[in-house]
Amino acid sequence: MLVFTVSSAFAETVYVDDTLYAPIRSGEGTQYRILHSGVRSGTPLELLERSESGYSRVRTPDGIEGWMVSRYLTETPIARERLEAANRQLAEARETVTTLRSELEAVTQERDSLRSSESSLEARAGRLSQELQEIKTVAADALNLNRRNEELSNENQKLRNELEVLTAEKERLEANTDSDFMLLGAGLVLLGIILALIVPALKPTRKTDNWA
Repeated sequence: MLVFTVSSAFAETVYVDDTLYAPIRSGEGTQYRILHSGVRSGTPLELLERSESGYSRVRTPDGIEGWMVSRYLTETPIARERLEAANRQLAEARETVTTLRSELEAVTQERDSLRSSESSLEARAGRLSQELQEIKTVAADALNLNRRNEELSNENQKLRNELEVLTAEKERLEANTDSDFMLLGAGLVLLGIILALIVPALKPTRKTDNWA
């Protein structure tokens, strides 16, 4: 029991190797000379002839021609070859999946970047629209200011014209006032002369007292 337990503890799983080496002979039978010591299973061969004796004439990739037992030949690859092909396809598929995942991540990042850019562009478009509205408002205010400026300029010109008229009228009145003062002064001088001439004549003269 102890030996069996120890043997079971150290037992391991093994597999039967499916690798086969088939010899190629110069004729259809084991009595003929061996041309190739053994072609490994899975090696592709060119079939040249099939015989009812159970042998087939084949040609190796190295150019050796001879006879091999027909039961060693199959039209489909052996399991090992199919497994290797499946493993290669699986590796290619995994590599393709990895590539597609990388491309998907890149596309996802690009999509997120485009969404971010779209949001940024929408925000910028909103700001530009607001700025445009402000510019339109400022432009309208500028037009109103221009019209108001023109109105004020016209009113200013009217006021200047009226001021010029009033200034001319003032100068005329001042000139008339000076003339009146001059005439008044001349009249007063003339009146003084007349009075100086008339007043002495109006005084009574004393009669000479003859009796004195």
